[in-house]
Amino acid sequence: MKNLNMNLPNRLTLIRIALVPLFIACFYIEAPSAIYVACGIFIAAFLTDIADGYLARSRNQITDFGKLMDPIADKLLAASALIMLTANGMLNPIAAIIIIAREFLISGFRLVATGKGVVIAASWLGKIKTITQAVALVLVMLSTPIRAWLGFKLDAIVVWISVFFTVISAVDYIRKNINCINFDQI
Repeated sequence: MKNLNMNLPNRLTLIRIALVPLFIACFYIEAPSAIYVACGIFIAAFLTDIADGYLARSRNQITDFGKLMDPIADKLLAASALIMLTANGMLNPIAAIIIIAREFLISGFRLVATGKGVVIAASWLGKIKTITQAVALVLVMLSTPIRAWLGFKLDAIVVWISVFFTVISAVDYIRKNINCINFDQI
């Protein structure tokens, strides 16, 4: 049996996955503050994503487990937030569909590329996409007090900015990696 000791970046990834059910549960609690608890959990989970990536690279602790589970944890958190916010009428379903569709598309590209031995690094547009999505989702969860304070729908504006970066990063990703797909076999 292999050593089950796990490095800190991989532990953070597992913590992010464990936070997802807690995040979802907040949407079933009938208390006005539940959305703020959900928001806090989302922020904590998002921060584990930043920390695990930084720690894995800076400590040279990149593992096959991390390569597999980190993107799964990221997509699980984002998709859960998109679905729960949409189900509760807080997020435009078209925005959620575009964002989730992009994740499926790019995951498919990565799978094909990996099968050919090609490693595709995240681009700066992908990083902007991730940050704008996280900010947008937090703003949606905090929309009631923010709208009251500002007097306009900042959350909706930032959601559509994140959708813009979602689409642009997908186009950039596909353009740079289209050679991974063999169209002669269609």
